[in-house]
Amino acid sequence: MSEIALRHPEKAHRPDNPAPPKPPWIRVKAPTSLAYRETRDLMRALKLNTVCEEAACPNIGQCWSERHATVMILGSVCTRACTFCNVATGRPDALDPHEPARVAEAVAKLGLNHIVVTSVDRDDLADGGASQFVHTILAIRASAPSTTIEVLTPDFLKKDGALEVVVAARPDVFNHNLETVPRLYGEVRPGARYFHSLRLLDRVKELDPSMFTKSGLMVGLGEEKAEVMQVMDDLRAARVDFLTIGQYLQPTSKHHRVDRFVTPDEFSSYRQIAYGKGFLMVASSPLTRSSYLAGEDFARLQAARAAQRAAAEN
Repeated sequence: MSEIALRHPEKAHRPDNPAPPKPPWIRVKAPTSLAYRETRDLMRALKLNTVCEEAACPNIGQCWSERHATVMILGSVCTRACTFCNVATGRPDALDPHEPARVAEAVAKLGLNHIVVTSVDRDDLADGGASQFVHTILAIRASAPSTTIEVLTPDFLKKDGALEVVVAARPDVFNHNLETVPRLYGEVRPGARYFHSLRLLDRVKELDPSMFTKSGLMVGLGEEKAEVMQVMDDLRAARVDFLTIGQYLQPTSKHHRVDRFVTPDEFSSYRQIAYGKGFLMVASSPLTRSSYLAGEDFARLQAARAAQRAAAEN
């Protein structure tokens, strides 16, 4: 049986969409450093999943060489079947009560200043996995109290109270990605709802106006520029602080096709437009990913808020 049939049985029947050749600005070097291997070995020794590997992130060589990793909790199998995503779909793993402690151990051993904790979707769980996020936040706080914590959560669709318990655990950044424009949700995020995701981000600010919120978009899926502008406006209406925009890269021939490769100049234009709309922080480039350089960006985000407050007082 082919790898695609094993990892993505729901996509095995889809017609092939051969990926176009990547332009020079999107190519990255294969990881070779000692620090990369040490980070990989630690994650495997602690039996932790990372979105870096599971989602085939192009920045894994750089990030792991700098001992940055995005830990993926709640197992490695997702209950959704998004057409852009390389995370496996199928019967979810059993919930591991020791996973939060192992994440905290990895944070301490790597000496991280900032950690991103994400997860698969767990529609099979009554709380969508919210309690595992809480246990993980608390475990990290206990073992590495100076480490700042960013959560990148699923949408908790039809999971009443799930968002509230995660926010109550007080992560430093709450991230939930819209991923694409509303028109493409049926193709790209089947099972998700654009306005539910938008409302989730707005609700975080209702619960804790001081918490940083963040969301990300992929481009190159077939969206129009005007649609991206509208998503920016929607996110600002929801008081989102930080926007990331990156190029969609097709994991396999069975995934959603790459419509086009957006040029670096276009990404620069999106960045300037987004700042003009009032985002505190914008990361927009071909290789930008939601968790890419998250620690450095968090420091910039804090500085931007401090500058905004100082300007308002003068």
